Amino acid sequence: MYWQKRLSESDPDEEIEKEIKQISEEHQGNYGYRRITMEIRKRGYIINHKKVLRIMRKLQLTCKKFTRKSRKYSSYKGKIGKVATNRINRRFNTPYPLQKITTDTTELKYYTRDKDNKTVIKKAYLDPYLDMFNGEILSYRLSKKPNAKAVLDGLNEVIKKIKAAPFRTTIHTDQGWAYQMKAFTKKLIDNNIFQSMSRRGNCLDNSPMENFFGIMKQEMYYGIVYESFEALQHAVREYIYYYNHKRIKEKLTGMSPVEYRKQTSQLSA
Repeated sequence: MYWQKRLSESDPDEEIEKEIKQISEEHQGNYGYRRITMEIRKRGYIINHKKVLRIMRKLQLTCKKFTRKSRKYSSYKGKIGKVATNRINRRFNTPYPLQKITTDTTELKYYTRDKDNKTVIKKAYLDPYLDMFNGEILSYRLSKKPNAKAVLDGLNEVIKKIKAAPFRTTIHTDQGWAYQMKAFTKKLIDNNIFQSMSRRGNCLDNSPMENFFGIMKQEMYYGIVYESFEALQHAVREYIYYYNHKRIKEKLTGMSPVEYRKQTSQLSA
């Protein structure tokens, strides 16, 4: 009689299991139990991370991780211009939006067919600018070859956004050729922006940018074949919007970068 009664009872976790499954599907399996716990609490449920983990195991919902690594792109071409002082010096945290911004270039690949229908590997280069305050991508350019125009166009977009910033901005980079060129340094000087550079060959000096590249490639690049530049461009555009507006972070108290920026500006108003 006991087991008959138990079998006839409805599952008390049915509703929350549906929510957890929905969250996992919305984020394409990229959320682990910690971020799912933060997200489901935002939806009004009182639940701890241990129960979320137990339900995810029951539903066989696992966070997708790809460990394949591509060769890191290096934009260092020697000293061709001015190498700036490392003003950031690994002090990445800041309570102020637009005070510390970083950028770098990463290499991506896509595949096309030649006239003999053979697969040809092509390269693309992503140049984003990231606000260290909340990890938000302020601007980016994706191009078929490394070029100064992509770097400067992204910088011009950032400059428009920092006009109203209450503190002087510092833009941090590595010692890549694009950041040593006169056009880049002059643009910073003309707009009263500090320039900062990592030490040569030390990726930890720019870890916020390296961290973003790692997350992006795990979640939308590794394990996926893009069959044209346009397909890759669309995926990058969709991902950066998702990363800025929807992807929550534990260090941002369970908010996305844009949510965190908006809440902080409301509190300081």
